[in-house]
Amino acid sequence: MDPLSQFLLAILFFHSSEYILAAAIHGMSNVNVKSLLVSKEYVLAMVFALLEYFFELLLFPGVKEHLWVSNLGLAVLVVGEIVRKLAIVTAGRSFTHLIRVYHEDHHKLVTSGVYAFVRHPSYCGFLIWSVGTQIMLCNPIATVGFAVVVWRFFAARIPYEEYLLRQFFGADYEEYARRVPSGVPFVM
Repeated sequence: MDPLSQFLLAILFFHSSEYILAAAIHGMSNVNVKSLLVSKEYVLAMVFALLEYFFELLLFPGVKEHLWVSNLGLAVLVVGEIVRKLAIVTAGRSFTHLIRVYHEDHHKLVTSGVYAFVRHPSYCGFLIWSVGTQIMLCNPIATVGFAVVVWRFFAARIPYEEYLLRQFFGADYEEYARRVPSGVPFVM
């Protein structure tokens, strides 16, 4: 299968599985279009990636002929997908796509499974997945762009989420945060 087809299938699988997991965990009545994780910025990033792919394919076709790079990107993408889905399944009802600003009774501090290795495995997995999609397409510009943009998004989001988690779980979260890295490089 060519890298473009793999890319499109990876996007389809990622978003449909996110929606299906959200529905299975939280019930259909609590799931909406936001569970597909598609924003205007995300669509623009994917359009840019496709433009780079076709532009380079047209003007520099040799850049797209490195099958080993594409296969490496596919492997990276799969690792990211697995890490993210393990995070969702492990956290169960404690996982949501939107940051909770109020503590709910069923919201538990999850420190087992993949959370024993990183505090934010879903973010770690998405960062890996998104960069993998661009490596798979042999998109050098979008690879760097996705890494920077996704990292910056999580570098801003994680401190806010951690502030709330400290409010919800107090000393338990403090101790957990001291011993387990965030999972996003250079974000404490």
